[in-house]
Amino acid sequence: MGAVAKVEDGKIVESTSAASLAHKSVKGTGNDSLDKDAFLQLLVAQMKYQDPLEPTSNTEYISQYATFSELEQMQNMSASMDLFRASSLVGQTVLLKVTDGSGRTTDVQGNVDYVHYEKNKAYLSINGELYSMDDLSTVADPTYLEAYKLAAEFLNDYNKLPALDKLSLSDKDRVEKLDKIYQEMTEYQKSFLTEEHGGTLAKYVERMKELVAIAGADKNEETDTDPDQDKEPDEGGTDDDK
Repeated sequence: MGAVAKVEDGKIVESTSAASLAHKSVKGTGNDSLDKDAFLQLLVAQMKYQDPLEPTSNTEYISQYATFSELEQMQNMSASMDLFRASSLVGQTVLLKVTDGSGRTTDVQGNVDYVHYEKNKAYLSINGELYSMDDLSTVADPTYLEAYKLAAEFLNDYNKLPALDKLSLSDKDRVEKLDKIYQEMTEYQKSFLTEEHGGTLAKYVERMKELVAIAGADKNEETDTDPDQDKEPDEGGTDDDK
C-alpha cells in the first residue's frame, strides 16, 4: 500500500496516516520475510557446506523442514488472528499512537469505519484515513472517553485557579465555566474527579458570589454619595427680586 504525503510550500509534509502506513509497512514486511528467508538460507548453507564424509541424514532435513513449516503456520495463524481482531474493531472507538520517520509520536482517536485488508495485513479506516493495525494503542467505550476528556478539561482550568484568599473578579469567567461543567456532569463523569475537587469548587463559587456582591454594594454606595446630587441650587435670584 502506497503512502501519500502532502506537499506544502514545496516541502513534503507527512500526515499521520502516511507515517503509519509507510513506517509500519516497511517494518512489517521486513520482519516477516527476514524470518523465512533466514531459515531457508541457513538450510541451504547447511546442505552446501556439510561434511561429505558425515553428511546430514534425510531424517534431519525432514525434521528441519517440518520445523520451518510449523513456524510458517504459526505466523499465518497469528496474522489470521490479527485480521479477526481488526474486524471486531469496526464501530469501536480507538486510540492510535503513530510514530513518523523523525520519531515524533502523534495520538489519533476516532471510530473505526471499516477495515482494509492487503497482503495479509489489516488497516483501520479512521476519520477517512487508513492506519496500520500495529499502531493500535487503546480500545475504549465512547462514554469512558467522553468522561475522561471532560475531566481533563475540568482539571486543566481547575489547576489554573489562584488560592482561595487571592480570588478576584478577574477569575469570574473561569469559576463560572468550571461550575457549569461540573453541574452538567453525570455521576459517572464526576467519578473521574475526587470529592475534594467538588468541595473546593463549591467554596470558590461561594467566594465569587461574595466578591460580586461586595463589588455591587460598593458601586451603589458610590452612586448614593455622588457630589452632583447634593449640589445647592443657584442663589442668584430672578429679575423680579432685584
